[in-house]
Amino acid sequence: MAEAITLRFGSRPITIVGIMSGALVFLADLIRHLRMPVRISLIQASSYRGATQPGDLWIKDDMMLDIEDRDVLVVDDIFDTGKTLEAVVECLQSMRPASMLTAVLLYKEGRKSVAIEPDFAAFHIPDQFVVGYGLDYQDFYRNLPFVAVLEPEDLEKHTVSET
Repeated sequence: MAEAITLRFGSRPITIVGIMSGALVFLADLIRHLRMPVRISLIQASSYRGATQPGDLWIKDDMMLDIEDRDVLVVDDIFDTGKTLEAVVECLQSMRPASMLTAVLLYKEGRKSVAIEPDFAAFHIPDQFVVGYGLDYQDFYRNLPFVAVLEPEDLEKHTVSET
């Protein structure tokens, strides 16, 4: 993927906007393989917050660098329905970048509900809830050095009783 990104941007400096927190591990590994000058900026966006199905999306962009007139690469962990990436791209477009491309670690098949497509996707996966390599369930499993399907018995470990 880094080679494809390098071919697309050439030697021009880029600003990478990582969507936190899931993209952290992927972002760290990806930038080590890019050959152009790179600035890193972060934005928070989430629609899961403790569930395995997406809910309402929120975006927090107070850690953003100025991207006006800059080439931007938005990096996310997973393209599921696409709503998060679409909303982040819309938010960033209002900041008037010179250009913007998107990259995701995982593209989940059969869930897309938006018109946009990531420009780069490392892996296509089936419609299963996955964790590891930055992806989480209730903030657990991000530290796994691999991507794994979260099984129903794993979900039961995190069930909180309401008493």
